[in-house]
Amino acid sequence: MSASRRSGTTDELGPDEPDGADLLAALLDGMDAALCAFDADGVVTHWNREAERILGWSAAEAVGRQGFAGWAVRSADAEEVQERLLAAMHASGRQVAEFALVTKEGGRVLVRTQSAAVRGTDGKPAGVYCAFSEVHAQIDLERSIALSEALFEDAAWGVVLVDADLRPAVVNAHAARALGSGRTAVLGRPLGELISQGVEELEGALAHVLSEGAPPSPMEVWVTVRVPAESGGSGGSGVRQERRCWRSGFVRLASPLAEEPVPLGVGWLFQDVTEAKHTEQEAAQLRFRAHQLHRAARAAAECEDPAEAATVHLDFALAGFADHAVVDLLVSEDPVRLVRAAATPSGAPGPGLLVTRGALPVRYAEGHPAVQCVERAGSVRAAAASTDDEVAWAAARQWPEGSRHALCAVLRSRGRTLGVVTFLRGGSRVRFERGDAMYAESVAGLIAGAVDLAG
Repeated sequence: MSASRRSGTTDELGPDEPDGADLLAALLDGMDAALCAFDADGVVTHWNREAERILGWSAAEAVGRQGFAGWAVRSADAEEVQERLLAAMHASGRQVAEFALVTKEGGRVLVRTQSAAVRGTDGKPAGVYCAFSEVHAQIDLERSIALSEALFEDAAWGVVLVDADLRPAVVNAHAARALGSGRTAVLGRPLGELISQGVEELEGALAHVLSEGAPPSPMEVWVTVRVPAESGGSGGSGVRQERRCWRSGFVRLASPLAEEPVPLGVGWLFQDVTEAKHTEQEAAQLRFRAHQLHRAARAAAECEDPAEAATVHLDFALAGFADHAVVDLLVSEDPVRLVRAAATPSGAPGPGLLVTRGALPVRYAEGHPAVQCVERAGSVRAAAASTDDEVAWAAARQWPEGSRHALCAVLRSRGRTLGVVTFLRGGSRVRFERGDAMYAESVAGLIAGAVDLAG
């Protein structure tokens, strides 16, 4: 099938010699790209075999037509396509465009064209030379590449490609920051070098994805990561530990080029949901504590002895809050003198009934947290400086052995200070926070009411 206008032997835009025209036609027909050409009036002068394969129109049917209107393009698009093609005659270099053409069977094909001007011997535009190809596969590839680049550059969540040895092969900027390192510094390193706690669960999930496929829903993984410490005068190593919760999704990666699925690794996407989880935990904690106070009030209402009601309030307050509690009543404000009214068993940490010990005097040293609590008429928090001096710290303050964190709340009723309730936690527990002080003050108010009734 000829690629030129005249019986397949001449080329009006090419050489005049027959041999040159035949050679040009053979070259055009042998190329993988679809090629066509238009003269200065927009008439088709060339049409090669690849153009025939893509659109179904033969050279005999295409050459000599005025543009693409009425046969190779929809009527509504004909004017725009014609203008964009012929605009290359008056532009420098190649012009790239994309539009839909119509096949002989009536189907539509999305093509990408590269057009350039053809000039005559006088240097004036003599027509347009156009190469085009189907771009569905290319566009799909470009979209995949663009999506990958967007995920790795602009995504607001971490993206890590983990190889079959469970080592990061590619990470985006967000993931690198979450791991406390640079994008290249984490590549090829075991996850255990980047995550100090929680790595077993994470590696187990990745191994499962490699062997069985992705889980049906995202999973939440608590990890401890080493991140650079903020600059300061501490003179430390410059690294601190952070406990984070990552909501993670996984995708098993396999080579699309192999006949059998060949695992390439796992795509791991995660979001940091630590703040949201802390908010959920705090809300659940508040609900639990409110429920405990409600239960305590109902149980205390059934007690005939107000002193017993006070111990009931403490019993419910200890659940999930502290390991021990002591109640000291005020007998003198200047100087502050307190007597021990009740305490939890020192040999049985955890929630339990308070054991009444009678009005035993306690000799608290000046600056003791319970004394400060009375003087300030407000809550006081204290903690041992390190695990090494826990025993001496608790003994010096006349608290049960193993106590490391203390929270003192003042007992006040009808404008009078009645004493102090002290909640204690061991070394395995976290220190008391401000929210804990609010709860302790609520409990202290209930205890103070019962103590006031007891006289």
